[in-house]
Amino acid sequence: MRKLTVMGFFCLFFMGSCFAAQGNSLVITTENYPPFNIVDPKNQEISGISTDKVRELMRRAGETITIKAYPWSRAFKMGQEDLDTCVYSTTRTAEREALFKWVGPLVKNNWYFFARADDERQIKSLESMHSYVVGTYHDDAVEKYLASNGFKTDPANYDGENPKKLIAKRIDFWATGELLGLYILKEQGMTQSVKPLFKFNQTEMYLACNLKIDQKRIDNMNKVLQAMEKDGTNLAIERKYK
Repeated sequence: MRKLTVMGFFCLFFMGSCFAAQGNSLVITTENYPPFNIVDPKNQEISGISTDKVRELMRRAGETITIKAYPWSRAFKMGQEDLDTCVYSTTRTAEREALFKWVGPLVKNNWYFFARADDERQIKSLESMHSYVVGTYHDDAVEKYLASNGFKTDPANYDGENPKKLIAKRIDFWATGELLGLYILKEQGMTQSVKPLFKFNQTEMYLACNLKIDQKRIDNMNKVLQAMEKDGTNLAIERKYK
């Protein structure tokens, strides 16, 4: 019978610790949400403001990670249910607070209404939107916020569908993140057809981690992210995408 090595004996005696160490790397899930998370459709490479911050954060924190892109509903569910998994860019809301351990904020996100360029309705307040149908993105924080507050929403499976729905008058207005909306319009060549109307909210987006991840790791990530803010790293990353 082969003799046990010291490490082998240690693993048998403290078996739980050895298996825990094997699962120490993190899976980071995300979606295509430019310019914060940008998934290249050709090679699936992931970049963007939040992505670059997460990569640098994890490098400094000494974490081994794999970043994978999925539809948002799946990415969010994985972060909530799968061990050693985090999801970004996740809007931190009261409803989600107890679902994750939070690292951030990574970025601020202005929520905007968009309208057809020829729309002459003078609407400047959130309250005035109650009588209109607003295009949103399914399971997104914007959609949940508007729907829970009694607005008439028409969620799309992909936010990029909403400009076309707007032009076809299937919806009255479109609600989304300001930078994402402008990115989509530029990508679709519709910057002259659709205009930003007004900002109705500002939120912060985080890296949201599974509740079973050790709190010491979460605290360390937050400490590292704060250092990145102080030394100008975060600002430098943001400027790359402007």
